[in-house]
Amino acid sequence: MTKKAPAKKKSTKSAAAKKSASAKKSTKKAPAKKAAAKKAPAKKAAATTAAKKAPAKKSAAKSADKSPAKKAPKLPKFLTDKTWLAAQKKSLIEERRRYTHNAEALAAEAASLMADREPGDVQFDEESGEGDTLAVERDRDLALSAQAREKVDEIDAALERLAAGTYGICVTSGEIIPKERLEALPMAAKTVAAQTAMF
Repeated sequence: MTKKAPAKKKSTKSAAAKKSASAKKSTKKAPAKKAAAKKAPAKKAAATTAAKKAPAKKSAAKSADKSPAKKAPKLPKFLTDKTWLAAQKKSLIEERRRYTHNAEALAAEAASLMADREPGDVQFDEESGEGDTLAVERDRDLALSAQAREKVDEIDAALERLAAGTYGICVTSGEIIPKERLEALPMAAKTVAAQTAMF
């Protein structure tokens, strides 16, 4: 009976050894969890580097927006001369007044021609040719009135270019319109080459 007692001690020792071994294993696994926790900041670091790259894309987009812009041509002296530009503006305003008056007068004449005409008053003879002479005159006056109004629109566009500082620059090619052309035709929006290229 005394011999069996030491056997129990061995079993308790082996149980204690097993517990201590399992405790060591559990303590060894704990640092593994810490290592996993350390990996999480690495993901944050990747996210911050991605965030840092985003502004670089924006700056690239901004530079892309600026690159296609054409450089404005160097303006000749006459286009920066305030006295000459003021004279051109005065000429444009005078031309506008004249064309507006013509457009209104021609429209009024066309209206009066139709007012004088009686219904069914159509003349077909050798003098008038085929059709109504009053109607022909009216159509001509209306066409001339429309042309005068188109000139007024061109002058308004030229005045807008003067205000914007782009007067004398061809709207099609971006080249400088010669001084002589602008003095002869103040509302000119294109160079001769650009104008004739349309035909």
